[in-house]
Amino acid sequence: MADTLIVGGGTAGCVLAERLSADPAHAVRLLEAGPLWTGLDSMPAELLDAAALPIGPEAGWLWRYEVALAEDPPVPGTIVRGKLIGGSGAVNGSYFVRAAPADFDAWCRVLGGSDAWSFDSVLPFYCRSERDLDFGDQPWHGDRGPIPVLRPANPSPVSAAFAEACLADGFAEVPDLNAPDSGEGVGAVPCNCDEGRRIGPGVGYLLPALARPNLTVVGETYITRIRFDGTRAVGVECVRDGKSGVEWADRVVLCAGAIESATLLLRSGIGDPQELRALGVPVVHAAPVGAWLSDHPEVGISYLLDLAEPPTVPLETVLEIDDVEIRPYSVSFTPGVRRLGVTLMRPRSAGVLRLRSAEPGVAPLIDYRYLTAEPDRARLWEAVATAGGLLRRMNARPVDPIPESPDPEDWLRANLATSQHMSGTCRMGPEDDVAAVVDEMCRVHGVTGLSVVDLSVVPVPLGRGPQATTMMIAEKAAAHLGG
Repeated sequence: MADTLIVGGGTAGCVLAERLSADPAHAVRLLEAGPLWTGLDSMPAELLDAAALPIGPEAGWLWRYEVALAEDPPVPGTIVRGKLIGGSGAVNGSYFVRAAPADFDAWCRVLGGSDAWSFDSVLPFYCRSERDLDFGDQPWHGDRGPIPVLRPANPSPVSAAFAEACLADGFAEVPDLNAPDSGEGVGAVPCNCDEGRRIGPGVGYLLPALARPNLTVVGETYITRIRFDGTRAVGVECVRDGKSGVEWADRVVLCAGAIESATLLLRSGIGDPQELRALGVPVVHAAPVGAWLSDHPEVGISYLLDLAEPPTVPLETVLEIDDVEIRPYSVSFTPGVRRLGVTLMRPRSAGVLRLRSAEPGVAPLIDYRYLTAEPDRARLWEAVATAGGLLRRMNARPVDPIPESPDPEDWLRANLATSQHMSGTCRMGPEDDVAAVVDEMCRVHGVTGLSVVDLSVVPVPLGRGPQATTMMIAEKAAAHLGG
């Protein structure tokens, strides 16, 4: 029986498994629904190529979900998440930008003033994860971690043109977006890659640890429910090779991501009692699981610009303007057409995740409810106008002209997408917080022996993309779970 059973071998699960198993006396077992490759030689080439986004319709290592991006009328969408060792960190664009100090100030306010997740408290765990190849000699960076971090030295023509347009428009140049005082401006994106190879959490953390006798990693294992003895988690029910079974443990840690961790809690009886009973799920503990879903809404502007397109990471440069990130994608998702992403990083609108059925394998209902809050619509439209001005400086032509109407909601909805940075479905907070699912140590309120360690616990929208922060959360959780 494992001391710690980790459910999900994505970004957080890989970090947690490696760090906890560094103690030879700690038996760790990791279960992943997708495939496991035990070495670089056996991995498909596109998973290692930082210039590839292996998320096409033929990819067999993805969770796929139908979602509603907005309501009245509904704006449908499809999202994908990594279903393999390394999770979404094995198939993403290698963006490795930290959340800003202001995000952690907001996080601490949710915790009633506790400094457990202040920027000063989390900085050592950011540093522990990285080997920054540009700024590793700076005190706010690490130079010995398992994840190499590098900024593009020779940006593609479209990235260079965008940066020049930003500087000409009066924006500052930001040398290091991961510096605590980086501020607003345009800068090169720190990427978790080296020599063209994507170094995600599976490659950087887990693979080097697979030979440890106290670490067992099993792929192709789908977890259906958490097994409880009263209100204590004692294991999980699972299906492997078509056969059902139970895996027992002293402690269960969910690292399955904001969708699957929340779904598993709900199927196991932790959630809204009325909704659970309606689906025939016995209630273990009442909790607001899935009631506060956050993500970064992105409005895509398609444009034409005749420039060379060398192989590179999908995003080399970004412009940060307070709560907006403007992204000039360096690869074309549609042949001949480029995309500029205008993203609201701290939206006020929040969505929900609910069970459709208690049956394992039935995807949950995911309702983003983007654009619900009027300030979100106003801020996005303001940012779209800024982006349009930058495109004019680049001599680029939008495919769908940006309207000058004072009521742009139809245009926003027609071009609405999501960054696929879902968080908050198992929100962190004090026990008396009606929105909280876990405490500041990531332990699920109302039960014992059960924790959630992934992006689902983040209680505020993050002003940057999540991969570096997810690794930090797992590093910080490992420090107390292994104690």
